[in-house]
Amino acid sequence: MGMFDIMENQYILITGGAGFIGSHAVRVFIQQGYNVVIFDNLSRGFREAVTTLQAIGAVEFIQGDIRRKNDIEKAFAKYNIIGVIHFAAVCSVEESMKFPEFYFENNIIGAYNLFETMRENGVKNIIFSSSCAVYANSEYLPIDEKHPTIPLNPYGESKLQTERLLYWYQSIHDFNYIILRYFNVCGCAFDGIIGDSKKPSLLLIQNAVRGAMCIEPFQFTYAPVDTPDGSPIRDYIDVEDLVDAHYSAYQCLLENGESYIINLGSGCGYSVKEIVALVENEFSTTIKKIPVAKRRQSESAVLYADINQAKNILKWNPKKSILDSIVSLKHWYSTHPNGWND
Repeated sequence: MGMFDIMENQYILITGGAGFIGSHAVRVFIQQGYNVVIFDNLSRGFREAVTTLQAIGAVEFIQGDIRRKNDIEKAFAKYNIIGVIHFAAVCSVEESMKFPEFYFENNIIGAYNLFETMRENGVKNIIFSSSCAVYANSEYLPIDEKHPTIPLNPYGESKLQTERLLYWYQSIHDFNYIILRYFNVCGCAFDGIIGDSKKPSLLLIQNAVRGAMCIEPFQFTYAPVDTPDGSPIRDYIDVEDLVDAHYSAYQCLLENGESYIINLGSGCGYSVKEIVALVENEFSTTIKKIPVAKRRQSESAVLYADINQAKNILKWNPKKSILDSIVSLKHWYSTHPNGWND
């Protein structure tokens, strides 16, 4: 790591590090020589992910809830934390429409607790996991970071409000941040060491692969939209590409201390039906699709990213194809058909 070598007693705090994306990020940072503290309440993360990562590198674990500031304070009191990667959040559009108060409490108040604890301990560097859900319906394509932000659901609103909190902590308390707005995440570690264990999964490609492998039934849950085949068009990014961008973002903070908002995606869009066809082709099967009583609402027809900022600022490019993501999931689910729940 050169000039940015981490001392033995210095740690990166990764909130939500026992979850799907967070566990992949932990792996990248420990492989790069960092010491990591995972902070997770395990409500949607998995202890098995933590123990797997601890066998790979220097990983400490604190079970706590970001809604309780005292829990976060314990992590900062016990470890010399020098930077934060913030994943801990609930992230279902559909769930947020049913329980908006839960999303505002967990995602916004939880973030406030984290930022306040950082401020009190003099920690200023943070990478924040945001979402393309802040954009709502696309006014133009591809979507760049200047696109209007008018969320269609409480999940997107909670991410946007957290971005605003960070802006003010940067303006008043000299925080340095990079906000990464994800598009649709897919895939898992290609070597099958860690993967996605959510049941049910919120991710299309994960669900389609599980359907193709006859692990569980597959169903379309989108509401019909105005696209060529009537299914939503989205930008899909492999989780290993995604977490590589987090590492690049953290190095960027160390190098110049400037704050940015950056999209992370592949830069192109595929419809839901196109994705399912790709999975069916890889498995040489037709996925049996069961009907669903109620389809998702409050979602956009077409979203895909302009990723030029990620390329220019982070010197990052996505490397993995959708087929790579599908194959990685085949590896994972062949040994962990129910994820860490096996």
